[in-house]
Amino acid sequence: QVQLVESGGGSVQAGGSLRLSCAVATSTYSNNYLGWFRQAPGKEREGVAAISPFTSNTYYGDSVKGRFSISQDNAKSTVYLQMNNLKPDDTALYYCAAAAGRIFGYAGRWNWPATYNYWGQGTQVTVSS
Repeated sequence: QVQLVESGGGSVQAGGSLRLSCAVATSTYSNNYLGWFRQAPGKEREGVAAISPFTSNTYYGDSVKGRFSISQDNAKSTVYLQMNNLKPDDTALYYCAAAAGRIFGYAGRWNWPATYNYWGQGTQVTVSS
């Protein structure tokens, strides 16, 4: 069982920065792929970034490459999403997600919501122009 609690959302002007945190409560933290997704009203849930626990490879959606960065602090069982140069289009509810165990072909599936077993409640990010 994995419990995820996001924090760090808020309102910011375009060009600003926010750092989201996701506290991961589980006895098997090191065996979980961790991802960030977002969903804006009327849109599908979109994969933003993810990190593999086995390779430390990171993955990013095209719309956030070069602006967002995913990282983790294993000692704190926390994964972060640093978001820089925010744009109004980044406005959404941001979710942390976890997928337990080894996943064949994760690199091609990291941004599929169905890949993940566990989800947080989300934290709102609002970017004004």
